[in-house]
This record gives sequence, structure tokens and C-alpha cells, in this order.
Amino acid sequence: MLEDRPEFFAEVQDRKRKNIKTMLSRYFSTPLPETEVDIWLKGKCYTTHCDELGYFSIWINTEVDFDAGWHTAAFIIKDDEQQQICRTEGDFLIADNNSDFGVISDIDDTVLVSHATQIVRKTRLILTKNAKTRLPFEGVAEFYQLLSKNGSRPLFYVSSSEWNLYDFLVDFFTVRGIPKGPFLLQEFKSGLNDLLFSGGGSHFHKLQKIRRLMDLFPHMSFILIGDSGQRDLMIYHKALIEFHTRIKAVYIRKIKKQDAIDLQIQNDFRRYQVPLLLIKNTEEAEVHAKNEGWI
Repeated sequence: MLEDRPEFFAEVQDRKRKNIKTMLSRYFSTPLPETEVDIWLKGKCYTTHCDELGYFSIWINTEVDFDAGWHTAAFIIKDDEQQQICRTEGDFLIADNNSDFGVISDIDDTVLVSHATQIVRKTRLILTKNAKTRLPFEGVAEFYQLLSKNGSRPLFYVSSSEWNLYDFLVDFFTVRGIPKGPFLLQEFKSGLNDLLFSGGGSHFHKLQKIRRLMDLFPHMSFILIGDSGQRDLMIYHKALIEFHTRIKAVYIRKIKKQDAIDLQIQNDFRRYQVPLLLIKNTEEAEVHAKNEGWI
């Protein structure tokens, strides 16, 4: 939960000044710690509390059997006199455990053109563009729609972007027709320095989130998609060692011409008979997936 965070509405014609002001606002909001939150689901209320950073989560055992797919819950904050002061709605996914596989994908420089390894170009994009004017890689929307099989396969987006950018990502994915999926992002950050170095860090939180998904869906296999710019290959290699029987393929978008795959990593993928493709464009991954009968 955040304090002093306005709603952001992006338009194609927005000037750079507005985009800069909006992005700065995302990184200068204040978390609301220890706040009680009521979660309304199918007419029943479940109560939880935010932690010191404003995050909350809850495991719910409900009497209602939910169909696989997306559902809506309401989140309410009250004042000391139990008067409602804030209400919002959010969607959550019930994944179909009978899906033949799911997809775990990075976002920056995998789905969204970000120039994450070039700080000046990256910062210019972050500050001057918005969800309506940022660009995806060509063919990504169509490829991910095929992988999702009309929504019957779950897609999870594991990224080093911070939770500050959640609303931007939701808007961007909607505008570009990229299939909806839960975002698993880095912790909320605050301040100009964190904005300038957005998406930084070791990136190994991605491995933790992949492990969590593997634990949540123990009978599901996954295709992993990433890029060569933010250690995705190294992280997916570690995931291969732990979960090789459940990884169908790994697609890595090549960011620089000189990018190559370490020989030891290649040998491990061959040993476990998991396809590893270093791709120049989305079409190469789509051709492979078609040949395998996955789309």
C-alpha cells in the first residue's frame, strides 16, 4: 500500500514533461506500513496487514471452487472509526493444473525494448516515454498469444523491474495485446537513484521466483524466455540443474552481436536434452515452438 500515489493515465500525445513527472511520482511515493487491509472475495471478508514496507499477502482457504482463469477481489482500507477510506479492485489468476505447460518470461529486452545494459538510453526511455509509446519487440504479442493457447496456459512475468512500475506494465501489456499474466517483480524502491538504476541488482531474485512457481505448480512444465543482457541465461541454467525434467525449452534473445553461450552451459543443456536457443528475433523461437508442436 502506498501513500501520495496518484493515478496515472498515459496518452500517445503526452509531452515529455508529463512523462518525466509521472515516472518521478512512481519513485517518490511512500509505503504505508502495518496497515490493515480487508479483502473481499465472493461475498466474504478476509483481513490481513501490510508489513513494514507496505506489502501484504495472505493464503485463503475458501469454500468456493474457482474455475481456472482470472477472477476479481476487492481491497479496502478503513480509518480508526472503521470508515472506508480507500477501495480498489485487483485480478488474480487460478492456474489450470491440467495445462500441458506454462511460460516464464522476463520483460526488459525480452518483451519490452528497454536497452537495459545502456544506462543513458535506458534512462531516456524510462523518463520520456510512457506505456502508450514504449515499444515491444516485433512479433512478441502474437507469439505469446500462441503460447497462451487462448488463455488456457498460464504466463508468468519474472522481471527485475520494481513494483513501482506495475501500473505502467499493466497498461503497456494491454495496449500492445500481450497476454495477461502475474507480474513477479523486485521490491518497491524509492528515490531518484533507484529510478536511474531501475532494473538493476544481481537479478538472482528471479531464480527465487522461478523456484516458487515450480513449488506452487509441481506437476507443470515450463518454457523459459529471457535475454542475454541481465544474466537470464545464467539464472535459467541454475533452474535447469534443479528442474531439468520440467523445462521444455529456453529461448534467449541476443542483445549484442558478440553474445555467445558458455560451452559448459551448452553441454548441460545437451546432457539434459533441453533445447537452448540464442535467438536474434521472435520468429526464430516461434518456428522452433511450431516444429515441436507447442503452438
